Amino acid sequence: MDQFFNVTNQLLEGFGQNCFIFGVTLLAALPLGLLISLGSMSRFAPVKAVARTFVWIIRGTPLMLQIFVVFYVPPLMFGVRIKERIIAAVIAFIINYAAYFSEIFRGGIEGIPKGQYEAGYVLGMTKSQIFFKVVLMQVVKRIVAPMSNEIITLVKDTSLARVIAIPEILKEAENFSKQGLIWPLFYTGAFFLIFCGVLTILFRLAEKKLDYYKG
Repeated sequence: MDQFFNVTNQLLEGFGQNCFIFGVTLLAALPLGLLISLGSMSRFAPVKAVARTFVWIIRGTPLMLQIFVVFYVPPLMFGVRIKERIIAAVIAFIINYAAYFSEIFRGGIEGIPKGQYEAGYVLGMTKSQIFFKVVLMQVVKRIVAPMSNEIITLVKDTSLARVIAIPEILKEAENFSKQGLIWPLFYTGAFFLIFCGVLTILFRLAEKKLDYYKG
């Protein structure tokens, strides 16, 4: 029993790292993703080209590679060392998920019929009024499902932080396996299942809440 509690405490400490990466990534990547999506829809060709090239590169390369690049390239090429490994991981996660979120935002915004914008202009509304009063909640309804998939994927992807020796939950479980204990590796699944289960329930409630938006 003492062994079980010891393993649980160690895994909880590791899962705290996963939760930190998840929370900071979500808070930063959502607004950054919206900005990138606006850039990718810009009428100014250079901004549009830069935004879409950025998204293409990030979506076309593995997250693990991006973590390595953020952690190893600055000190090797510019002599700038990121002191905290967790900071390097968070930066890589924010960049990666901002690119994916931007495409979800873009799809949601472009999916709104142009007639709704035109109707807003006829009523004398400004662009910002049309966006916040007419478009925004319809966009939110459209992106809840794809966004929920990406966010749940983010929960599981946080385990990739172990590649730069961050002591997240799987890294802690691996340490136990080196001591001859295999079951902690399977035990980590319970942490992810519970976290993802709670998120799934919350997203279903959000979908029901937004159900009256038929746009």
